[in-house]
Amino acid sequence: MDKLDRTQPSNRMPTWYIPHGGGPCFFMDWNPPHEWDKMASFLRGLPSTLPGKPKGIVMISAHWLEKTITITGSSNPELIYDYYGFPAHTYELKYPAKGDPDLAHKIVQLLEVANITAKIDPVRGFDHGMFIPMMLMFPDADIPTVQVSLNSNLDPQTQMNLGQALEKLRDQGILIIGSGMSFHNMRAYGNPSFSSVSDEFDDWLTKTVESEPQERHQALIEWANAPSARQSHPLRQEEHLLPLMVASGAASKELGRKVFSDRVLETTISAYMFG
Repeated sequence: MDKLDRTQPSNRMPTWYIPHGGGPCFFMDWNPPHEWDKMASFLRGLPSTLPGKPKGIVMISAHWLEKTITITGSSNPELIYDYYGFPAHTYELKYPAKGDPDLAHKIVQLLEVANITAKIDPVRGFDHGMFIPMMLMFPDADIPTVQVSLNSNLDPQTQMNLGQALEKLRDQGILIIGSGMSFHNMRAYGNPSFSSVSDEFDDWLTKTVESEPQERHQALIEWANAPSARQSHPLRQEEHLLPLMVASGAASKELGRKVFSDRVLETTISAYMFG
């Protein structure tokens, strides 16, 4: 393996793994009312950490899984309100970011070089794992964005390979964002008995992300063996963790670090940055 590169070009974009909250939680009343405030503030502040304004954004959302990696190809993607039972006004939220068909084709080419089969969906829109956090991070909606699906096989190595194939985009001003939740057990939210469970998994996840890249990659591949892993991400429901594998893979020789953590719905939720 090449020597760890700790001196990246100043204009090289990092990669992010962010929490996208619960449905449209940032844009509605909640009980308790300030449950999501710290997360919202964190997301709003993230762009200020960048070396410059991104030329484009590649978003990997936990809410899009396909047997074949798929990329949005529309110039004007519609929004997909893929949440249920929320107030009526949350189905009228707008995020008019443009798509980028040229970037979508470039991604397909990069994946082909890496022997990853991919295709473009010319009509698929942006799901809430994309547009909800983007409304906070980049509210002007003035950066061309494409979504890339996860592979529905839920295999960590597959998702990491996807990230590695996308890594070159970072030197072209493209920001890669993995959008999910570091703890995602729907039955556990709001249950105090799961606080220690989420803490234990979060401790492991943070130590893993902040370890040397080769060690990090191997540990993330074997994440299901971690303490409290399956209580934090139940079997066949780990899609909210997998965008982390993409973000990590796209920073193959760079260190990662925790950049946010909060107790939300009685569980610990964190965010990580690479590069």
